[in-house]
Amino acid sequence: MFIKTVINALEQARVRYVLVGGYAVALHGAVRGTVDLDFVIALESPQFIAVEEALGRIGLTPRLPLTAVEVFHFREEYIERRNLVAWSFVNPDNPLELVDIIITHNADTLDTIYKRVASIGVPIPIASIDTLIDMKRLSDRPQDREDIKALEKLR
Repeated sequence: MFIKTVINALEQARVRYVLVGGYAVALHGAVRGTVDLDFVIALESPQFIAVEEALGRIGLTPRLPLTAVEVFHFREEYIERRNLVAWSFVNPDNPLELVDIIITHNADTLDTIYKRVASIGVPIPIASIDTLIDMKRLSDRPQDREDIKALEKLR
């Protein structure tokens, strides 16, 4: 199971992360299909390096030719001038194995809860319903608007 592989890699690397996006919406109880995994990490250079190394160990490579150090140091410029909000990793042998590291937020400041998923084995830090709603309002894509409706029903 891809999510288990990714979570285990992040845990082994001691990455401070929060699961956001479609999987987080689904773990709160909304019906939601998604392929990619979305995470927010702590905004510290060693955390970016740890993510890059952890995801590399499980066969994922950055979609853009950017290193962890570059993404960390130029993060604000990438967000403001290039509209880069996610540092994406993909398995070149299986493009359905996709991880997005959302660089617009800090895992250390997100309201987080923990969900235990039996097949994964460790409690997963996921963004709270209110935090997900706030993040999805900022994105304002059609799927995000649908997610907001579903999450508001769960409050």
